[in-house]
Amino acid sequence: MTEPSTARPQIDPTLKSLLDAFPLAFTAADGVEVARARLRQLQAPPEILPDLRIENLIISHGDLTDIPVRIYWPPDSSGSSAKERRDLPVVVFYHGGGFALGDLETHDPVARAHAVGAEAIVVSVDYRLAPEHPFPAGVEDCWAALQWTAEHAAQLGGDPNRIAVAGDSAGGNLAAVMAHLARDNGGPELAFQLLWYPTTAANLSLPSFTENADAPILNRDVIDAFLTWYVPGVDITDPTALPSTMAPANASDFSGLAPAYIGTAEHDPLRDEGAHYAELLNAAGVPAELSNEPTLVHGYVSFALLIPAAAEATNRGLAALKGALHP
Repeated sequence: MTEPSTARPQIDPTLKSLLDAFPLAFTAADGVEVARARLRQLQAPPEILPDLRIENLIISHGDLTDIPVRIYWPPDSSGSSAKERRDLPVVVFYHGGGFALGDLETHDPVARAHAVGAEAIVVSVDYRLAPEHPFPAGVEDCWAALQWTAEHAAQLGGDPNRIAVAGDSAGGNLAAVMAHLARDNGGPELAFQLLWYPTTAANLSLPSFTENADAPILNRDVIDAFLTWYVPGVDITDPTALPSTMAPANASDFSGLAPAYIGTAEHDPLRDEGAHYAELLNAAGVPAELSNEPTLVHGYVSFALLIPAAAEATNRGLAALKGALHP
């Protein structure tokens, strides 16, 4: 009798072909500008993007000024922009890029996908990046933007009682941190958190960091570069010592947080961090759905317009977000 195979599925062949054509790996020695240029290679062709009403703003909140945001309005049922409605949910989106890469342009397709998929206004935040602005500058910008959004939701045509946070990779980390800050500071009350392959503790001892040390897009060299830029001089050999505003898995209390959907990828060093965070939330009574994508890699949401498997995985998360925002 043949024993069942225990080998895990390989990376989706269409995705692998694309990644082989555009290698993105780098080291800290290459410098952050090289890394940023490589991320920009992955821009989606403009002709395949959904046509939405979009506005760029520079916002301020408290002592923080000059935070760029880009606001997206979803299409209404007739296909035109939802300009006159005043009851749309709002998603504050934080882009990925290891806290050092990414901007409103690199994640424009992802932000559009959230607006369409969740039928929500999306506020995409261009927070300050390392190494020019290491931790906690980005966290401060993201928190200011969430507070600003809550205060101005009605002016945007949104419902201040239906606000969610979402983010991919480093942005998933920031979205999770925002959920803690919102709970601990009396609001804004969040309806949901959508965390795409988040880093939650920088726990390099987890099995997925070893299994996927040479994975596409995010490997150990890339992770080391991001940590060098984001938290220079910080010893992360004990990840439990990191503050919860950097590593939300280190929080002392997870009760009362917004329900979550956590999307992970099998071929991603961060896979087990996402799974562990889902366990922490569920153990605290917070509904958290975990979906591990067996043939995908870190960053798959950015490939949703090009790779069918990535589109299917992205749509699962967006359906969860839509369900939470349109009960």
